[in-house]
Amino acid sequence: MRIIATGLLIAMAILFVITSHLENNYHHGWGFLRAFAEAGMIGGLADWFAVTALFRHPLGIPIPHTAIIPNNKQRIGTTLASFLRSNFLTTRIVARKVQRMDVAGAAGKFLMQPSGGEGRMRMGASRLIADIVASLDDERLGGVAKDALNKQLGKLKVAPLLGQLLEAAIKEKRHQPVLDGIIVWASKTLEANEETIRAMVQERANTIMRWTGLDDRLANSIIDGLDKLITEMAEDPDHELRAKGEEGLAKLAKDLKSKKTLQKKVEKWKDELLANPAIGKWIDGLWQQGREGLLKAARDPDAAMAGKFGEALTQLGTTLQEDEKLRGQINRFARRAIVGTTENYGDRIVSLVSDTIEGWDESTLTDRVENVVGSDLQFIRINGTLVGGMVGVVIHAIGRLL
Repeated sequence: MRIIATGLLIAMAILFVITSHLENNYHHGWGFLRAFAEAGMIGGLADWFAVTALFRHPLGIPIPHTAIIPNNKQRIGTTLASFLRSNFLTTRIVARKVQRMDVAGAAGKFLMQPSGGEGRMRMGASRLIADIVASLDDERLGGVAKDALNKQLGKLKVAPLLGQLLEAAIKEKRHQPVLDGIIVWASKTLEANEETIRAMVQERANTIMRWTGLDDRLANSIIDGLDKLITEMAEDPDHELRAKGEEGLAKLAKDLKSKKTLQKKVEKWKDELLANPAIGKWIDGLWQQGREGLLKAARDPDAAMAGKFGEALTQLGTTLQEDEKLRGQINRFARRAIVGTTENYGDRIVSLVSDTIEGWDESTLTDRVENVVGSDLQFIRINGTLVGGMVGVVIHAIGRLL
């Protein structure tokens, strides 16, 4: 429509040039058409200026009293909010409207609807849960959740808990994988540090041992002995050193539960660990995984609203349809809640309008208002061009008569 309006204005300019030539060189009757084109150009340009001045500065020139809507967005938001509060969100109007509402009956009918009702109910409830979670400020909500987790971890007495877990694991023989892991680690460590052991033996050996090669044999004996010991421990579940390891773990479990000095050390390690940036990143990852998992579950209606819970809601719908007393109580509660919300929070509700409009930048406000009005703005320009042209013909005719 903007192209059509602008094209019509250009057509009037072309028509004006042609008819001016024809009037001057052939016949004065062409003057009527020239007057139509001339007045059409004036009307079209005037209305173009008027329409443009509402939303922006014409040709980018800061003429006074142009770009009216962007320059007055705060006043527009405040006035619109006040209009809504005074004419819509008043207690009297809302009370009259909700008096005819049957909230309980509508909910009951929806819950017990036999044809696709359960699916609609599940999908609607799931979508609602997902939308609520998705709409919450991720950064702010995540910060609250992570701060709460950090506080709870900070309050948690880790040492007694570790002692109880270790004691239970030993009692149920679930500590064996831990010992196996330690043995495997010892074997790999020995293999990776053979040269270090040889170097230590050579460093401590005297000249005679090095000259006779006894240092090499001693180093080999140490390495072979350690390797044999680790192999025996890995193969024999009842090995003496395994038993010593179990005794050590049992003593550690007991000390974690009772020794104050060890508990203080563990708490200090825990605090240092929580202060580590790597743990912060790990908690961030936990939050994101939990949020994504919640959204995924909420968007799956069968997962969110299936089974016994869905059956209970269907039964509730039947009860709401059949129990007049319950339905009346729920409806009265709903009406009072709606009216009370309007009375107590009406100002905050409408302030959302003014705050939102004030938060928009000038281009956003201009685009949204212009799109709402739509093509009528361009029809103003088209009508201005055509009406101006007709008025021009009338004025030209009067001028000829005079």
